[in-house]
Amino acid sequence: MCGIAGFIDFNKNSSKNTLEKMTDVLHHRGPNDSGYSFNTNNYASIGLGHRRLSVLDLSTHGHQPMCHDNLEIVYNGEVYNFKEIKEELKQYNYTFESDSDTEVILKAYHKWGIKAVDKFNGMFAISIYNKQTDNLILIRDRAGVKPLYWYWKDNHFLFSSELKSFHKYPSFDKVINTGSLSLYLQYGYILQPHCIFENTYMLESGHYLEVDVRSKKVINKKYWDVIDFYNKPKFDISKKEATDKLDDLLKSSFNYRMVSDVPVGVFLSGGYDSSAVAAIIQSQQTTKLKTFTIGFHERGFDEAPYAKEVAKHLGTEHTEYYCTQKEAIDIIPTLSEIYDEPFADASAIPTILVSKIAKKDVTVALSADGGDEAFAGYSKYIRSLKYMEFLEKSPITKIALKALLPIVINSNMLKDAKSKQVERLYETLQKKDNESILKLMRYLNEAKINKLLIRNPINLTTYFDIENELNNANDVINKMLAIDYKTYMVDDVLTKVDRAAMSVSLEGREPLLDYRIIEFAAQLPSNYKLNNGNTKDILKDVVHRYLPKEIMDRPKMGFGVPLHDWFKDELKEYVDYYLDTSRLTKENIFNTIEIEKLKQEYIKNPSDQNIAQSIWKIIMFEMWYDKWM
Repeated sequence: MCGIAGFIDFNKNSSKNTLEKMTDVLHHRGPNDSGYSFNTNNYASIGLGHRRLSVLDLSTHGHQPMCHDNLEIVYNGEVYNFKEIKEELKQYNYTFESDSDTEVILKAYHKWGIKAVDKFNGMFAISIYNKQTDNLILIRDRAGVKPLYWYWKDNHFLFSSELKSFHKYPSFDKVINTGSLSLYLQYGYILQPHCIFENTYMLESGHYLEVDVRSKKVINKKYWDVIDFYNKPKFDISKKEATDKLDDLLKSSFNYRMVSDVPVGVFLSGGYDSSAVAAIIQSQQTTKLKTFTIGFHERGFDEAPYAKEVAKHLGTEHTEYYCTQKEAIDIIPTLSEIYDEPFADASAIPTILVSKIAKKDVTVALSADGGDEAFAGYSKYIRSLKYMEFLEKSPITKIALKALLPIVINSNMLKDAKSKQVERLYETLQKKDNESILKLMRYLNEAKINKLLIRNPINLTTYFDIENELNNANDVINKMLAIDYKTYMVDDVLTKVDRAAMSVSLEGREPLLDYRIIEFAAQLPSNYKLNNGNTKDILKDVVHRYLPKEIMDRPKMGFGVPLHDWFKDELKEYVDYYLDTSRLTKENIFNTIEIEKLKQEYIKNPSDQNIAQSIWKIIMFEMWYDKWM
C-alpha cells in the first residue's frame, strides 16, 4: 500500500521540490521508501511521486517510480493475481527482476495497453506515463477501494491519493464547490466524481483517465461497471448450487488477500461479513489468525462480546479493545487531517482506533466491507419493501396521501423517529421512481439545505440518479443494491476505512470486494439475498458451514457510535465553538439563523439522532474549514 502524487505543468514553472512536497505529505501512506521523477519536455514539466509501504518484495527491487522501455509507473494498491499474470507474460519473453506486483502491472500494460486492467484482480490507483507518446493514464480499481483525485485548471493537471497533496502545489485554487457541499450536508460524504473543490474530481471507480500532453486533452473513460452485471439475466440455478459457487468464490478471494511478506490480521465485529472472512481463512490454515475488535461501553453499540465468541470458537489470536469517550474525544481533532475532505461518518473514530491497535501486530488487515451492498444486509432494504407494499396496497390514493401526510407531520401527531419515517415516506411520494427511497437515507433534504446555505448550490448529478440504467431484469432490491454499491459503499464506507488504516500506515484489504463476487451476486435473484425479511440469506448459508448458527443468530447492529450520548457531555464544547454565530458570520457560508434553530432543536431533543447527525456534519465541515481553508 502506498501513496502517489504528480503533476503536468504546461506552464513549466513547477520544480522537483514541489513534487517532493506533494509526495511527502503522504508519508503516512508509505513510510518505508520514497521516489520522485521530474522531467521537462517541449510541452510540459511532468512529475511522478511515490511513497511506499513495503508489503510485497521488501527489497529495493520494489522501488517506484519504476521504468520499463518508454513507460514509467507510480502505483498504490495490490494486484493479488500478479503471479498468474507474470507467468502469462513470461510466455511472451518478458523477464522480471523483482517479486513485486508493480513490475507485473507495468509490463502487462506494456504488452496489452489499457486492456491489461481486465486481468487485474485487486485494489489499485495507477499512474503510467508514456514518454514516447507523451500520454499519462490514471486507473482506479473496479470497486473504488483505492482513492485517486485529479485537478485541471489553468494549464495545471494534478493527481494524488489524497487532496492534501494539492495544497502543496502553489497554483492549486481552493474554491469550495457549493454543489458538493450540498451533497455532503445531505449524506455526510461527497459522491464521486465530485469533490469539495471546484475543478477537482475523484476518479470514478471502474474508470481511467487519459491526458494527452501534446494536445492537453483530458478524457475520462469507463472500463467496468457493476450495472452491466445487474442488467444480465438472473441465474437459473438452485439455492444449493448458488451457495456452493459463492463458497468457492469466497475461498479464492480470501486466499488471494492473505498473500503478503508481512503479518496479516482481520478486523472482526462478530457479524456475518467479518465472521465469514475469519472463519473461512482460519479453516484454510493451521496457524492462529490474528483478529481485532473494538467495543463500546454504551449499550446497544457493543459488538465485542459477539466477536469474542466467534474468535473463541475459531481459535484465533484475538485482541479486544474498548473505546472510551475520552479516546473518542482525543481522535476528533485529528479527523480533519486524516479526512482532508468533509466527512461525517462518526464510525471513523473507532475505525481509526482499531487500526491503531492492529498496527501494533500486523501491517495488513482484512476488512469485511461490501457484504451489505452485495447481499442486501441493511435493514433499510426491508423498510423499503414495506414502504412499497404499503403504497401498492393502500386504499388511499397517492394524491390523497400527498395531501394528508404534511398535515400529519406538522401536527405533531407522531413522535420523533416514527414521524421521520412518515416524513421520508412523504418525500418518496413526491418522486416518480422507486429508487428514490435510497435518497431518503439523508438527514437533510434539498429544501432544508437551501435554507442552511447562504448561496443556493447547483444540483449535481450522482449515481443515485441511475435508476433508468437498470433494466427490467432487476426488481427494486437489486436496483437499490446496485445504486448503493456505486454510492454509499465507495464514497462513505471505503473512504472511511482507507483513510483510517492509512493514517497509521496499515494496509486495509477488502476480500468481499473481489470483482468476481459482485459479478456473481449481481446476477442472483434478489430473494437469494433478501428472503422473507432475512438479510444476506445466501451468505449466511455459507457462514453456517463454518460457524454454528446459534453463535451467529442475532440482530444486525452495524458499526455505529453513540454519537448523541457523547454530544450531551464531552462534545458540547464543540457545538458551542463551531456553531458560534460570530464565527459562522465571518465565513459567510451558513445561514446563522437556521443554524441557531438547529441548535435549539438539539437542546430540546438531545436524544434525536437525526438532529445530532446534522449538527455533527456541520461541526465536521467547520473543523475541515479551519484546517484546509
